[in-house]
Amino acid sequence: MIAGMFDHGALPVLERVTQFTEERHRVLGDNVANLSTPYYKPRDLNTGSFQAVLRDAIDQRRTRPNPTAGPLNVNNTRQLRFGKDGLETEPQPSHEGILFHDQNNRDLERTMQHLAENTLAHNMAIEMIRNQFSIMLTAIRERV
Repeated sequence: MIAGMFDHGALPVLERVTQFTEERHRVLGDNVANLSTPYYKPRDLNTGSFQAVLRDAIDQRRTRPNPTAGPLNVNNTRQLRFGKDGLETEPQPSHEGILFHDQNNRDLERTMQHLAENTLAHNMAIEMIRNQFSIMLTAIRERV
């Protein structure tokens, strides 16, 4: 019964989104930390690929008799391996930016843009999870 509360509705999707944005934030933070490291190649996780496998998992879930219940079965990609309790990533080098004399193709502005977009997506997912738990708490208290 308890498990049914946490794999119902939007919670499994929001959980995967927060896992992805957390890992991407770590990768982007590494890029900022190594901005002036010679021969460092900035890396990133493919957001389009993540969105595609998440969309496929949601569509697959909608074909079930109860489309809002049960686990979300997300397929692995070359960069992402979805486990029951987490996400393993293998970031790929991003080939954006200008190649400098030290063989580093850094682009601080684009990295900061990706970091800001990722932060917004993460905060949105966390806020939606918070709202879901607030609804559960209201139901448990049996008061509005």
